[in-house]
Amino acid sequence: MKRFSHTRAWVFDLDNTLYPASCNLFAQIDQRMGAFIAEHLKLPLDAARKLQKSYYREYGTTLSGLMAVHGLEPKMFLDYVHDIDVSIVPRSPALAAALKALPGKKYIFTNGSRAHAENVAGQLGVLDAFDGVFDIGDCGFVPKPDPSAYDAFLKAHNVAAREAAMFEDMPHNLQVPHALGMVTVLVHSDTYDHPIQREIKQWVEPPEHVHHMTDDLPGFLQDLHHTLTT
Repeated sequence: MKRFSHTRAWVFDLDNTLYPASCNLFAQIDQRMGAFIAEHLKLPLDAARKLQKSYYREYGTTLSGLMAVHGLEPKMFLDYVHDIDVSIVPRSPALAAALKALPGKKYIFTNGSRAHAENVAGQLGVLDAFDGVFDIGDCGFVPKPDPSAYDAFLKAHNVAAREAAMFEDMPHNLQVPHALGMVTVLVHSDTYDHPIQREIKQWVEPPEHVHHMTDDLPGFLQDLHHTLTT
């Protein structure tokens, strides 16, 4: 926990990081992505789902692929895929208290939309713990893990990388933060909604760019606060 002694900016991914992956909220978004592509490109659903995953692998997000290949206007896509039922996300007073106790500023940094971040964080009961939301539009629709997305975030909020910590559920999204000098924390779970979760299970030890791992974000932050104040 010594790595956090100089941390003044706490940066959190949203989906499957702030809320537990076990509530399976992202499955709704995933299904709506496929449905949008099927309707927009007039494809059978199976073909749309294959294209969705292909664009995710090649471009970092499905939206980036749709914009690059089809010239899609992003707001239409974001509004559609984030029109979901967030009531399945459990409120987390423990997380809210732990976030508010951290010294410094707190931010949400998401490849999703601001409206989605505010909707989910509001349901969690943690929105008022954050000093800002940085969404996909704020970085010109260039998603994490592209280095320019992190540069845009740091510049927009006047954050020094070496005074920041990044919390993510995708280990590849922590490579650039590590290279920039940020403390990195991987939030993982036993919920398998992405092949990377199975890879994480096989790790003997985390890669160099992952400084800490936790499957209990509120508990991790509570322990961290205790360490920083004693």
